[in-house]
Amino acid sequence: MHIVQLANFYGPRSGGLRTALHHLGAGYVASGHRVTLVVPGTRYTVENLPTGVRRCSLPAPRIPGTGGYRAIDPHRVRSVLRRLEPDRLEVSDRLTLRGMGSWAQRNGIPSTVISHERLDRLLEQFLLPRPVAHRVADTANRRMAARYDTVVCTTYFARAEFDRIAAPNVRRVPLGVDLATFAPSMRDDGWRYALAGGADALLVHCGRLSPEKHVERSVDTVAELTESGARVRLVIAGDGPRRRALERRARGLPVTFLGFLSGRDEVARLLATSDVSLAPGPHETFGLAALEALASGTPVVVSASSALREIVQPGCGAAVDDHAPAFATAVTGLLDSPEDLRRAAARSRAEDFAWPASVRGMLDALG
Repeated sequence: MHIVQLANFYGPRSGGLRTALHHLGAGYVASGHRVTLVVPGTRYTVENLPTGVRRCSLPAPRIPGTGGYRAIDPHRVRSVLRRLEPDRLEVSDRLTLRGMGSWAQRNGIPSTVISHERLDRLLEQFLLPRPVAHRVADTANRRMAARYDTVVCTTYFARAEFDRIAAPNVRRVPLGVDLATFAPSMRDDGWRYALAGGADALLVHCGRLSPEKHVERSVDTVAELTESGARVRLVIAGDGPRRRALERRARGLPVTFLGFLSGRDEVARLLATSDVSLAPGPHETFGLAALEALASGTPVVVSASSALREIVQPGCGAAVDDHAPAFATAVTGLLDSPEDLRRAAARSRAEDFAWPASVRGMLDALG
């Protein structure tokens, strides 16, 4: 069958959504299906990816305040879909492309939407009181769930807002991690020596430097650790609208900003070379960066307010309250445990999330 994957907020170089779409698409092709990925771009292009997926980029304007993300005009999307004639439609955007479910219904095409975020949490970020955010989200989620044959959530955390309204067509399908690219064998002791700069422990924060990621908590964690006498260094890999503010906040602290790392192998090498990875974002609905750290043999400290608490288990990391002292205490606890045991526990947990299982789950959801 011909599966069309449709998404906005598709990063031109990296990002969790881009990674997930590419791995799922490759899995669909390997299962014998034809796949077209429709995403925003600077101009109209059609290209064949090495995985066998055909990627169609449509010209789309930048969305202000998002650091470069683009959104396709739904009218243009509908025009392209009519030409593509999909057998199944998979939508990875419940906001700007929410009308695509109705289009699929009118045209008799089975459709699935992947809920990559919690709408109620997004509304709370805009300072709506929780009861109001829940009422608004519940209304929007009822309408959206009614427009699609299936709603896919990657975690119980993401599914909770649909369970709250008793949506009958929700499935949980965890995403996966590239266990070949991200592996403990990528560790580079020479690079670690250069990055650590004499520190006893190397911490890493890997991801987009945007407000919802709360990167400042990683910086504050290093401040807490340094004040207590710990010899640590934090390496921040990534770029985004918060970089300058974060550099000011980190002034005088053992923090290094590497900027954007273009190669997946380079990211894998950094994660495997680090001692602990920090993922303080309280709104993460899955957290591929944290899972990639685990696959690299590096334990993670995550926000207990996020979905990552479902992934992290004792021995391979910790899920803690949303403040720097809690993160610092967890880092100290992990560093005090035997290195070989914590690294083995991290890798073992990541192996529970292989991409082939995610592909099978998604194909079942697509029907």
